Amino acid sequence: MIIRREFYINGSWCSPSRPRDFEVINPSTEEPCAVISLGSQEDTNSAVAAAKAALPAWAATPPSERARIVSRILDQYEARLAEYASVIAMEMGAPIDFALSDQAPCLPWHTGNFLKAFDKIEWIRPLGPHARRVAVTLEPIGVVGLITPWNWPVNQIALKAIPAMLAGCCCVLKPSEEAPLNAMLFAEFCHDAGVPAGVFNLVNGDGEGVGSQLSTHPDVEMISFTGSTRAGKAITRAAAETLKRVALELGGKGANLVFADADEQAVARSVRRMMENCGQSCNAPSRMLVERSVYAQAIEKAVATAASIKVGHADEHGPHIGPLVNKRQWDQVQGYIQKGLDEGARLVCGGLGRPEGFNRGYFVKPTIFADVKPGMTIEREEIFGPVMAMIPFDNEDEAVRVANDTPYGLTDYVQTGDALRANRLALKLKAGMVEMNGKSRGAGSFFGGMKQSGRAREGGIWGIEEFLESKIVSDYDFSLEDA
Repeated sequence: MIIRREFYINGSWCSPSRPRDFEVINPSTEEPCAVISLGSQEDTNSAVAAAKAALPAWAATPPSERARIVSRILDQYEARLAEYASVIAMEMGAPIDFALSDQAPCLPWHTGNFLKAFDKIEWIRPLGPHARRVAVTLEPIGVVGLITPWNWPVNQIALKAIPAMLAGCCCVLKPSEEAPLNAMLFAEFCHDAGVPAGVFNLVNGDGEGVGSQLSTHPDVEMISFTGSTRAGKAITRAAAETLKRVALELGGKGANLVFADADEQAVARSVRRMMENCGQSCNAPSRMLVERSVYAQAIEKAVATAASIKVGHADEHGPHIGPLVNKRQWDQVQGYIQKGLDEGARLVCGGLGRPEGFNRGYFVKPTIFADVKPGMTIEREEIFGPVMAMIPFDNEDEAVRVANDTPYGLTDYVQTGDALRANRLALKLKAGMVEMNGKSRGAGSFFGGMKQSGRAREGGIWGIEEFLESKIVSDYDFSLEDA
């Protein structure tokens, strides 16, 4: 059992003002694996005060020096990678090999991309050739509150804390109480890398406590939140009183359009992507829309692929998916599977209950429903588990109409061999990201959506700019810059 009741405030670990224990559960065993403490208003106030006090000096630190300090975090990551991955596997259920290959490496991947983008920022530049003595300047927005989820915990910390610090902001992180240990290791990385006291602070807590306290705190200029759409709406309302900037990365219900001319691996590739991380990804391709002429064959391929996906404990090596994060999530996913059955969708793989051989742990069978009709609950709502809905379509216009008929707009997918069609769909689909034929979005691209998926732009130059204010200055003498 790991006991980590302390918070990281103003460059040191300190005890909570009013200790309130919270048990972190290992989802593979359903047993407690750690005890943390949840913060109070006093703890939040202390962290924000430390960030506010550190802000003038950090904002005035030359950008090249900020980049040098932040880059040293990667040295700490490399030295403690195995420990980092094992903690992720234990607290949120990512299989250890997946934690090593995909979850933990989000930190160096995003940090490297941010550092490259950071070098290209013009902090003071002319408005244009027509107004050469008018300057556009960039400066840090101030103290920022960062609220991160449990499903890709390192990914979201890297997408928020790294650009915030590079931009010259000081931050207070509230990680998910379901998976806090990786965040506490990140705080140790920052400390050992020499990040100045008060620039990065961490207070554990829940949404109703520390999350709400950061969202309403008068000295916090911005909230960057990743989580459910429901919680994003609550944060927006809470932050309105102090007119904070709010960056939201929320849920999704990705449509995956599979055309008859898609490559042979398109269906299998899509199913594996859906089941990755046990379906606990906001950008999961959870709705597979298939051209009717190949619909029957696509169902066969999807079932064969899902049936081949193994389920196992997070500490076991090998290519398998782990459990859902907790009992609440397991119950919710079971409820959605039952809803699919009740509403007449055809279950073709998986289903209710744990996989064979499991009587403990929050494990779910990789599940596929066919003949799902637009408007069914499993077609409309984000399930956040390894459950995929298959829907036939007759033509491109119908596919686009069904894909866009959702309150979400995070990531859509297209599988087609027709480049002209791909280009058309890229412009018609209402999502912040469109991935074609299994190709990566590329280093330095942003992650973010539209509509009720939020409108954050995390990653690359966009992710840094979210933490910057812009200012217009007239009659600025650029000749003095080199003086």
